[in-house]
Amino acid sequence: MKLTSPTQVKRWCIDNGFHPNKTLGQNFLVDLNILNIIADAAGVSARDRILEIGPGLGVLTEALLRSGAHVTAVEKDGRLAERLAAALGTPAGLRVIEADALSLNLDEFLASGYDACVSNLPYSAGTRILLELALHPAAPSRFVVLVQSEVAERFRAGAGSEQRGQSGVWLQLDYDVTVIREVKASCFWPKPEVGSAIVRLERHGCDLSGSERQWFFDLTRHAFMHRRKQIGTVLRKAPEPSGCGEERLASIFSAAGIDPRDRPERLTGAQWQGLARAYAGAFNADG
Repeated sequence: MKLTSPTQVKRWCIDNGFHPNKTLGQNFLVDLNILNIIADAAGVSARDRILEIGPGLGVLTEALLRSGAHVTAVEKDGRLAERLAAALGTPAGLRVIEADALSLNLDEFLASGYDACVSNLPYSAGTRILLELALHPAAPSRFVVLVQSEVAERFRAGAGSEQRGQSGVWLQLDYDVTVIREVKASCFWPKPEVGSAIVRLERHGCDLSGSERQWFFDLTRHAFMHRRKQIGTVLRKAPEPSGCGEERLASIFSAAGIDPRDRPERLTGAQWQGLARAYAGAFNADG
């Protein structure tokens, strides 16, 4: 079967009584040009260890294997997981794991080390899957993923943007986020109701300590629950220890160089990191 042929993919599904599951986000990529763009953006080399989430029928898996990479493909749908290796000729460089990516023990799963994650992520759980993988200490240094267009915009949104939110702030802590290409719905079968985009994450340095990182995530998690309110008001009313007395809070904002009248979505990544350092410094001073 030619995996970039909508006609052949549809015929295989009919012949095998397979009905793509909308809940699982089973929209198969059937556009060769987009496939090549993903492969180029991933920059995969021979013997690279690649993680793929949701391989489906294997169109991207096949392209990654052609580059000489070793691919670990995690597929939730047992029917697709069972057929994948044989359908691709049982290549030596392919390992198929039938599992929900969200149920994996990432400490164990990522311990072997992956050079990159390259995936057409399921719409329904794509953001959560990417965040759990990318924010893990043993995460690959590079991700190239297909996600919904609006999700891609949130990932790359800068300070002051209407799309600015928790997911983008978290990813930008450790990665440079680039939207490589918008992808039309017609590039998939079945055709989804929304457009998609290819997003690349490249790890950059982050010098926050362990305690500072924890403050970063705690503060942003709470703040973006109230993104339209002033940051000073949000944190003053936050549960302890984020919420603290007026005097200490004023000292923290002063140390971080942040105007408490600003709103969470207007703070830059550097400002969020500065706020996390200021909180860590203030509470560490207590001994």
